Formats: sequence, structure tokens, C-alpha cells
Amino acid sequence: MTPSETYLENCAGIIETVRAQKAEIERTADIFAETILAGRMVHLFGSGHSRIMVEEMWPRYGSFTGFNPIVELSLTFHNGVVGANGQRQAMFLENVSGLAPRILRNFDLKPADSALIISSSGTNIVPVEIGAEFQRRGVKNVVALVSKVHSDASESKTEDGKKLTDYAEIILDTGAPVGDASVEIEGVEGKVAPLSTIGGAMIVNAIKAEVAQRLAAAGQPPTVLTAANQVGAERAVEMFESAYDEHSRRLSKLYAGL
Repeated sequence: MTPSETYLENCAGIIETVRAQKAEIERTADIFAETILAGRMVHLFGSGHSRIMVEEMWPRYGSFTGFNPIVELSLTFHNGVVGANGQRQAMFLENVSGLAPRILRNFDLKPADSALIISSSGTNIVPVEIGAEFQRRGVKNVVALVSKVHSDASESKTEDGKKLTDYAEIILDTGAPVGDASVEIEGVEGKVAPLSTIGGAMIVNAIKAEVAQRLAAAGQPPTVLTAANQVGAERAVEMFESAYDEHSRRLSKLYAGL
């Protein structure tokens, strides 16, 4: 096979890995829908490349309110690569203990909240401590999205040896291999073409679809960010403004008790 065929074949395997997690995806959707129906928010956190899955969940077209994306630019801004705000600093900060509590200090968390934390290895200090801090502050329904084989093969960077999965009620698996990249090229040291984004995007969108169904069944259908070529330009603007207003109202509750 050509390298591209090999990669697409690997992606087909990821689809089956995701499909096999039907029960875990539906259980996650039950939890997230319950949070949203209670007027609270599902907190989303991912550092580094995992930021992509946070933004895939909300806000983008085909998504809806009820999710609180927590994206720290100091941990996720990759455009500069080197120099000021470079990747070296971001990767360093991802393993600084004590940053996670300062991040979550900004929010008035409640037990009705839930969380999705994305980390391919599940071993870097900040995402692990985010999971620990959620639990310490009473948010017990924490879902971890990791690559299981990559996490199992990796050593935790925390002093106590804990991984993100140690703080998760549900563990979801992107299906990515150890090291993430999946295609060997003759003459090239190290594999290319990672898979965690493929599996992660499928999982978060599968969850999103299940949550939408549960909200509609409960009589509270979500207002979805929808393209004009689906509902017309005027209606698309109305739905856009309505969804963002609702996000503001929900978000205000996270600051009310500080």
C-alpha cells in the first residue's frame, strides 16, 4: 500500500475502536445531558494539541450550548513555534504543578457540573491535576479522553504517579497507537501521520449527537449553531445570537459565587 492508503486503513481501524465504545459514549451523554438540563455546564479541558477536541465540541457549527471550553493560550498557542510564546514554553508549562488549581479557581464549580478532559497520554501534570482538582471541588463526573495504549506505555510526570485516568469516572479511548503517529516511511526515523485527532473528533461528535437527542427528548431541544444554507440566512443569525446569549447566561452562573 502507499503511505496514504496505509494511513486511511489505520483510520478505518480507529472507527471500529470508537464504535466498540457505544456503551461508554452513551453513558457519557447521559451525564452531560443531566448537567445541561440542570442549567449547569460541562467543562472541557485540553492542553497542547488536545485543544482541538475542546473546540470541536463547542463552539462550532453543528454544536450547541452547555459546554464550557477551558483553553489556556499559554498551553496551546503553537503558531509561533519558537521565540516568544513558543512551543518549548508551552510544553514546559504543561508540566508545572499548581497551575491547574489556578485555572479552575476562576469558576464556581458545583457537584451538578461534569467535565471532559482530553490528553492523549494522560500523564502530563496539568491535565492530571485538572482531573484531581475537579474531584477535590466536588465534580465527580469526570470523563477522560485518552489513548489507552499510549497512556499505559507512558510514565506519569506527577510526583504521586497518578494519571488522568485515576480521576475519571469514564475513560474513552481514541484508539491511537503508542506515540500517536502511525505510518512508517522507509528512510525516515520515526513514524508520521498521527491518529488521536481522528479518534477524538469522532468520539466528541458522537457524544454531541447523543446529548442533543437526550435534550430534545426531555423537551429542551438545544439551539444549534447552524449554517445559512440549512435554515436560511435570517434564521441562522437568530440561532447564532440565541445560542451565544444562552452561553452567556450559563457562564454567568460559574462566576456568581466567587
